[in-house]
Amino acid sequence: MTLKIYGYAQSRAVRTLWLCEELGVPYELVHTGTSDGGTRTAAYLKVNPAGHIPAIDDGGFTLSESMGINLYLAKKHGKLYPTTPQGEAKAWQWSFWVMSELDAPIVRWITHGMLLPAAQRDVAVAREAREAMEWPLQVLDGAVAKQSYLVEPDQFTVADLNVASVLYRLLFVDLSGKSHLEAWLKRCWGRPAALKARALRES
Repeated sequence: MTLKIYGYAQSRAVRTLWLCEELGVPYELVHTGTSDGGTRTAAYLKVNPAGHIPAIDDGGFTLSESMGINLYLAKKHGKLYPTTPQGEAKAWQWSFWVMSELDAPIVRWITHGMLLPAAQRDVAVAREAREAMEWPLQVLDGAVAKQSYLVEPDQFTVADLNVASVLYRLLFVDLSGKSHLEAWLKRCWGRPAALKARALRES
């Protein structure tokens, strides 16, 4: 059965779309939105009782949370997944780290710095969010200063995909002073599968 991905490309579901393009796994994107109540329908709540996106249905096995989905699919299909327990642990570490350290601040910063109409932006919120991002971005810059990727020195893994997907918006801002991070981010998002996912997101 074809993997079903619930969500839309402009949401966190793009992370799983990117992964499936990397894996070469056929999928069906089942458009499920938030503004139209799609995540609260009885049918969708059977897939994800929490009522959030993305979620998947993999032949009857349902799973939510984008990081968990990507780790599961990469391991199942035996591609982009570290081959040692230590590498696996590092992939988990980076995936959990980016969600706890950078996901929310980036959303706040972009929302109040760029996305909202000028009259609705809160400069203080944007400033606080940008300040909260600084240390984690320095940590990430240091992590890729001496090797090309996060887990395997010269090999792109699901850890890189998961972290880079959260940092998508940073492709469009000045990262001067963090040259290693900037090069790593462009390297990740420059992959053919990433460009396909980005085209879906930006269409």
